[in-house]
Amino acid sequence: MPLFMDRHDIPKEITAEHVAKMHQEDLKVEHLYGCRGITYWCDDQKHHAFCLIEAPNKEALQKMHNAAHGDFPHSIIEVDENLVASFLGRIEDPENVDNASIPIIDDSAFRAIMLIETNNFLNRAEANQLSVFTQKFHRSVMNTLKKYNGTIVRQNDCTYLVSFESVSNAVFAALKLQSNIKFVTPKIDMGSRKVNIAIGSGTPVTTKDGLFEEVIAFTTRMCEVVKSEIVLSNEVHHLFSIENRAFQLDKKVVRVLTPKEEQFLTVLMDHIEAIWKSPNIKVEDLSLKLGYSKSQLNRKLKALTNTSPNNFVRDVKLNRSLSLFQKQLNNISEVAFEVGFNSPAYFTKCFHEKFGISPSKYTQQHIF
Repeated sequence: MPLFMDRHDIPKEITAEHVAKMHQEDLKVEHLYGCRGITYWCDDQKHHAFCLIEAPNKEALQKMHNAAHGDFPHSIIEVDENLVASFLGRIEDPENVDNASIPIIDDSAFRAIMLIETNNFLNRAEANQLSVFTQKFHRSVMNTLKKYNGTIVRQNDCTYLVSFESVSNAVFAALKLQSNIKFVTPKIDMGSRKVNIAIGSGTPVTTKDGLFEEVIAFTTRMCEVVKSEIVLSNEVHHLFSIENRAFQLDKKVVRVLTPKEEQFLTVLMDHIEAIWKSPNIKVEDLSLKLGYSKSQLNRKLKALTNTSPNNFVRDVKLNRSLSLFQKQLNNISEVAFEVGFNSPAYFTKCFHEKFGISPSKYTQQHIF
């Protein structure tokens, strides 16, 4: 039977005890709708509750809640059991639940989400260097995440997606990872050993379909777009500052986005996602669509990415070409046209300039 997670935005006057009673009411009627309430998360400080329920479909889940207490979920998504466990650490009631007549679960589903990307190094490394770097860096990542209680949700040779209960642990882990990088492969040029880390935060169910999908999407954009070794969302920095008032982050290493920069990044990438395959993207059209003059767009993009609008669009296309190569579905000419280059030769030239390796050599060493 499918597994769902729903979100309830609870009023300020509703406490964890109220939510516990509502959960008990669900359990009384769940059999009438073919459902099985497994567990829930409640954060009465942030005013959210999330239920994990087996149900035939979303409609049955909604009817069960309505019959039990009338509190209609604000959003429902289908979830994977393993992902829930990776992100949130459990798929059943926690062991330390109060042994009262009505067990009260006061357990937040809010998480700091970290993305680690090593693409800049891996895409241009020789095969033997790649193997050495990957092995040593993986050991460094695993040791650091263990120390700071981070849980790997997904990983491959280039990326790690990590969940943290503690924002402070996430930030300190990022600082440790970046400080360790120079010791991972000391014989390889430091300029080649680039690791980008971004940390966002959020809850598992929003208006987007997918567990933590909204924060993952935004954190990915921060990691891939913003020019910095470590990028923090404004919310992550705010929470970290509250917990560590005496600690000063190094601005040369850590970039904190302002709310206006976050809004600009979201609007920019939403539009780029819709047009990046086009071979004729003009800066004039881009600035008009985003509501900025050419000079304003250039200034904002330069501050965020340290590149011009034309180069930014080109880099997006080149980064997307890597995904196509990874899927092994296209040859070099087909990939060039697919990502919006009019000439395979020009694509090859740009690819080499960005990654320090030709597309053919890249596919030989890292794909085929």
